Amino acid sequence: MNAYAIGNLRPPSRPDDEVFDYMERIQATLDPFGGRFLVHGAPEREVREGAWPGALVIIGFPSLEAARGWYDSEAYQVLVPLRTRHMAGDVMLIDGVPPGYEAAGTAARLRAAHRETV
Repeated sequence: MNAYAIGNLRPPSRPDDEVFDYMERIQATLDPFGGRFLVHGAPEREVREGAWPGALVIIGFPSLEAARGWYDSEAYQVLVPLRTRHMAGDVMLIDGVPPGYEAAGTAARLRAAHRETV
């Protein structure tokens, strides 16, 4: 099942050269784990509800294990400070849904569980 690294990053108004170094070097850390950028701070965006400060980054992986392997790898951990010293943000790793997933099935399970607690 696919998994994702999702970041909501808040770049400074004037990025430091270390941030550019991070960006130039990150792909080499993704390649061994099958990671690829799906969204990388797209300049064209429409916030339809609420506020969305920062820049969205989504990186796809073939599995949660691969995403963990990338994030915990020595190659990536060397780069992390290049970003975190200059840019605040939130990052998470998360499983995707399996093929054929339907939200109605999840709603049914949640509804049944809720009825058991009432």
